[in-house]
Amino acid sequence: MQFLELKQKLSDQIVFTSNDIRKIDPAFYLSRLTEWQKKGYIKKIIKGHYIFTDTEIDEIVLFSIANRIYPSSYISLESSFRYYNIIPEGVFSITSVTARNTYRFSTDMGEFKYQKLMPSLFFGYNIISRGKIKVKIAFLEKAMLDYFYLHPEISDKESIDGLRLNLDILSKDLDQKKMMDYLSSFNNKSLERRINLLIEIINDN
Repeated sequence: MQFLELKQKLSDQIVFTSNDIRKIDPAFYLSRLTEWQKKGYIKKIIKGHYIFTDTEIDEIVLFSIANRIYPSSYISLESSFRYYNIIPEGVFSITSVTARNTYRFSTDMGEFKYQKLMPSLFFGYNIISRGKIKVKIAFLEKAMLDYFYLHPEISDKESIDGLRLNLDILSKDLDQKKMMDYLSSFNNKSLERRINLLIEIINDN
């Protein structure tokens, strides 16, 4: 199979794998992938996962890559905070939560970090679309809970203030009832106390 033919058949995918290719052409020689990398047609992200070199890389594409290279994950934590414009800084790693083990990939495109949640807490995400790209990302309310759950050191007004959250956006966009409904699934008294403090801070803004 020639490169252009393969690219056309995989045109609906941002990230493709050697298994994707074998489904199209069971006789495909995987050594050609090394040849195409040398020619600059494709880039390897991690072992067995590739992207076409002419793909324009932006935040949504990086989110899509994060979803694909570590299944059973969705974008959350700092990356979702930045997506919802509730923190001022850019985020240098793409952060996700996963029902699998905590893991980190360092690639030429950036760092992809995954933090483990119990399988019972793997919910509260939405699928956003842009053209052919689909991304699993936490709802704002679940992103807040994921972050506070995984960062128990955020426990008082001073440490919450240190996050530099955009309280104006949170007061407008955060559905407090939805967050409290999600919170019940965590069954964690410490988390409940800290989230209630966060809500007080938002409401007093």
